[in-house]
Amino acid sequence: MAREPSELDTDRFADGMDQSAPENGNSKLLHRRSYMKLAGATTAVATAFGTSASADSSDYDVIRARGQVINIGRGETFENKLIDVSTGNSILLNVTGANSVIRNIGFKGLYRGDQFLISINAGRGDILFENIYMGDGATKEGSSFVHGPGAVFMHRGSKANLTFRRCNVQGFPNNGFYCSNTASGPSSVHFDTCFGKNNGVTTFRCASGDDVIENCVAYNDNTDYGPGYGGYTETNGRPVWVWNGGTVTIRDSNFADGPYPYALVAGANGSPGSVTFKSGGYRGNIQRASGSTVSIGDDVSTNPDLSIPDGVPTSAEAAASGAASTGTASSSAEPVEDDSDDDDSDDGLENVLLVDGDDSDVTRYEFNVDGELEPSNDEGATIDDALEIDGALASGVVANWKDAFRFSGDLEQLTVDGPGTVLVNGDEVDPADYGEELPHVLEVEGQGSPTSFEITVEGTIDIASEDDPEDEATTISGSTVQSSVTDDSQTFRFSGALTDVTVIDGEATVSLDGDQIDPADYGDHELLPHALVIDGTDADEPSTYSFKASGSVVKSEYQDASIDDEDVIEGKAVRGAVGNWLDAYWFDGDIEDFTLCGKAAVDVQYNVREQ
Repeated sequence: MAREPSELDTDRFADGMDQSAPENGNSKLLHRRSYMKLAGATTAVATAFGTSASADSSDYDVIRARGQVINIGRGETFENKLIDVSTGNSILLNVTGANSVIRNIGFKGLYRGDQFLISINAGRGDILFENIYMGDGATKEGSSFVHGPGAVFMHRGSKANLTFRRCNVQGFPNNGFYCSNTASGPSSVHFDTCFGKNNGVTTFRCASGDDVIENCVAYNDNTDYGPGYGGYTETNGRPVWVWNGGTVTIRDSNFADGPYPYALVAGANGSPGSVTFKSGGYRGNIQRASGSTVSIGDDVSTNPDLSIPDGVPTSAEAAASGAASTGTASSSAEPVEDDSDDDDSDDGLENVLLVDGDDSDVTRYEFNVDGELEPSNDEGATIDDALEIDGALASGVVANWKDAFRFSGDLEQLTVDGPGTVLVNGDEVDPADYGEELPHVLEVEGQGSPTSFEITVEGTIDIASEDDPEDEATTISGSTVQSSVTDDSQTFRFSGALTDVTVIDGEATVSLDGDQIDPADYGDHELLPHALVIDGTDADEPSTYSFKASGSVVKSEYQDASIDDEDVIEGKAVRGAVGNWLDAYWFDGDIEDFTLCGKAAVDVQYNVREQ
């Protein structure tokens, strides 16, 4: 008699999944790029469910797993991402809101993290997972839990209706699709055109009377996914496991047993399951545990077709780009090759500029060329929404990641602030050889009355005259300058972008590179009196927050806090996240509402500027 594999401790695991993934970073800025890097568009789910996403093969971002949590809230769309898990670190797509869409996602590399890749705990509504590849396998090397990491986990308290369409999951020791918590209601799961192989415990795990498995394939064979795989239940997983809850419907699907001698199991923990298997095929036995009922229709054969269903992606690149595969025999399926680096896609942009960041600190850069310019994935670089490209001028920030660009013509101007290096066509270049070190000129001209001002830039700023700054009552600190004028003028040179011009009292005319500007268009032109600091440096895990002020609110570097584009201010409402860093804000009025998820410290300081 075959040994029944040990069952997953649902309560124990569900408790663990309620905790955020740990941060494994080196500095306070290293994880911010991928921590909340979500596609900002809100898509109507009814429309998205009826449309197959398609994108050019170069139209996806690359995210490296570093232990981060990517939160996907209600109504949000997260799409066209290639997630590199070959780093050995964990990553979690934490789906907390219904009416959301997660599609065109490819997980590339053997996963050695300590948790599931996708966690779902959302309210009522629909969630679509479409065109997702998790087929490179996983091992228990990085996990303290006996089963190792899994692919998808739906929490017991989740109320959303889930659809998994054209998904490929293979080689996960701790379940492929763990969705048997639909038994608790009112949630449901619909597996539509999905493929699974060699998933420990089970591939398709469900329970509700509204659950459907349609046009799907699952089986186990003797594939070895590397060190740390095997020896517990990986080779003994059930293709389908139906728990007690309602009658699950299966149609046009095919399953086969492997080392574990059942193609389908109904019932768990002494409670019966119920299945109506209408059409498709299976090889092996069906287990009806604890009085379970499995009804086999006349259109179910014992000669299953185990080829990958049409449209299921067979590589991470194919999934991320939105490409669909054609049905091929699962034993010899060839990956769909990503042609994002082909010369034909470069449109004559023959040169590559790579900005290689450094763990020790952030690096800000700016450059311009005399031809065309576009971001690139060359040398494993990411393409980030925070990149600024204006014609032939580009600027950005790197830490322990890379930014890359393809361009035509010559590199004319390059400024770099920080420890990072720049390579052009594989050769390191010296920014001093390309234009002015501080290429921008800002002039402040007094109008006859004493006027104080403060200027902040992303790069470095310095006074343009040869006089000592102290002789002109000017204070310069890296990226910030404070000074005053009456009926004279002061000129400064700087690199990076101009982020803030504040005229504290009096009047002044301000010009940037020869053109007069309105200081109100640059940052916080009104000095807000109060400070709010969210400090994640002593917390064991990342924290997310949201708040609303009764007056104005702006981001701040108060107490050496970092400023990041992915923390969002919408009017008087703010939402963001901290890992092992600080976020700070200036505000006016009162904090009317504040929500914190995590253990970050929060400090509200009133009338700070008067202290």
